[in-house]
Amino acid sequence: MKKTSITIHDLAKELNISASTVSRALKDNPRISKATKEKIKALALKHGYQPNTIASNLRTQKTNTIGIVVPLINRHFFSTFISGVEDVAFEAGYNVIISQSKDLLDKESRVIHSLFSSRVDGLIASLSMQTNQFDHFNLFANKNIPMVFFDRVAPDFPAHKILVDDFNCGVLATRHLIDQGCKRIAHLAGPTSLNTYRDRMNGYLEALKNNNLPIVDELIIYNQLTRVDGLTAIKQLLALENPPDAVFCGNDTSALSMIMYLKEKGIRVPEDICIVGFSNEPFSEVVTPSISTIKQPAYEMGVKAAELTIGEIERKKPSHIYQEIKMPIELIIRESSLRKH
Repeated sequence: MKKTSITIHDLAKELNISASTVSRALKDNPRISKATKEKIKALALKHGYQPNTIASNLRTQKTNTIGIVVPLINRHFFSTFISGVEDVAFEAGYNVIISQSKDLLDKESRVIHSLFSSRVDGLIASLSMQTNQFDHFNLFANKNIPMVFFDRVAPDFPAHKILVDDFNCGVLATRHLIDQGCKRIAHLAGPTSLNTYRDRMNGYLEALKNNNLPIVDELIIYNQLTRVDGLTAIKQLLALENPPDAVFCGNDTSALSMIMYLKEKGIRVPEDICIVGFSNEPFSEVVTPSISTIKQPAYEMGVKAAELTIGEIERKKPSHIYQEIKMPIELIIRESSLRKH
């Protein structure tokens, strides 16, 4: 027998039993005796038998695979989220295919098509920075393949959504800066076509209004929140006739590059300018000064996303009732914004 092409029928022939008995034994069916199971498994091992999962998947129309699309795998929030999904999926007998869009709409679209072609049973996705139309997700919606969006979600799309209260995050961060005595607070916002950055900015505006502070257009900058963007933004803000005394950044990456530039220029953080980031990246705790930030429960969001997806996959009929789950957040106050001890 050739090891490469051994089948259940070959094993059955050698043992002079039916192929269905071999199949049941390999799946640990209790109707097959322990002695028969052991004999069949020993022969399967000897010949290097491997089940043909592709043929099996075609029969069952199920691949036991979940696709995950994130903007950037190297961000702590997304990698921790993936870990939560994987732990639940593995326990439930599912594999996970992970792809990243690199924050590009075109790549996101191609990745979605590729996962659809791979016949994943469900999809978990967070949108790219560029995503402002959602047609590519219709591939899944039209076939009733379960979808869960998290963090950056597609508005009005028929899918479960898991996110944090970004509006409240904006309010909390800005109010904290006001409590430290800051009066001219800038905001570095991501693209407001995405719910996360729009809601954070609206929370920032609300906190200013509630505390009778003026909204100054030149203090609000929109970009992709990369390290380079953080650097460009702080240079732009310092060049103003009346520079800010605080900045609430849309993520920790841009906050870090601002702090590094300010230190280089001899501008003290927090004495001269307070900085608050977002996401609680691991580096935010170890840099000097350590960065005040907002922590999202990434792992728990991953667990929830996997539970919802698997629940939908194993439900025989699509539910068409979609949940929007808001997870708790925490403002972590560190050195970069703490003037009043």
